[in-house]
Amino acid sequence: MIELYYWPTPNGWKISILLEELGLPYTVHPVNITKGEQFAPEFLKISPNNRMPAIVDTQPKDGGAPVSVFESGAIMQYLAEREGRFLPTDVRRRVAVNEWLFWQIGGLGPMAGQAHHFRNYAPETVQYGIDRYTNEVARLYGVMNRRLEGREYLADEYSIADMAAWPWVLPHKNQGQDLNDFPNLKAWFERVGARPAVQKGKALGEELREQNPITSEESRKILFGQK
Repeated sequence: MIELYYWPTPNGWKISILLEELGLPYTVHPVNITKGEQFAPEFLKISPNNRMPAIVDTQPKDGGAPVSVFESGAIMQYLAEREGRFLPTDVRRRVAVNEWLFWQIGGLGPMAGQAHHFRNYAPETVQYGIDRYTNEVARLYGVMNRRLEGREYLADEYSIADMAAWPWVLPHKNQGQDLNDFPNLKAWFERVGARPAVQKGKALGEELREQNPITSEESRKILFGQK
């Protein structure tokens, strides 16, 4: 059984989508970031960086004690390796998946998050921040668009790289992007989004989000670690 510490955000969706794709049983433990629950001492034991998602595998493959994993990329690699799916064992194919997984973690996610913040949640208008991050997201979308020319998926076969990137493209409008400007990316986004497991993983917790919208002030506190 996988214990999932989760809130419905792009990073949270990565893991719920992967769990659905793998068909693994899991229990959800909401970590309400609008109330600062990610800073609870109990959660700190699982996620030292005070960020969700995190998991605890209560029945690891080695038969030993439960394994806890924090950081979304590490979680995705752990689960994919655990089940032998969505992360190839072939060296070259595996490198391609990891390249695009870490590209999302180091580039698309942080830049899209900053664009989203400055465009929608910043307590005051900072045009420099809006322009800088909106333009950088557009550049990154262009990178994906070129990569996806003649390809269905980022690493040719559907993988954790696609599951990691898709939730960060989902709020493209709030990042100031029009997918019509990136036709290959748009086709990929629709292709991945049509998968039943992706739909189910994304739907997980949407009610939680609707009941707990993040205000500008809450977003500022979360961003600067004040909650």
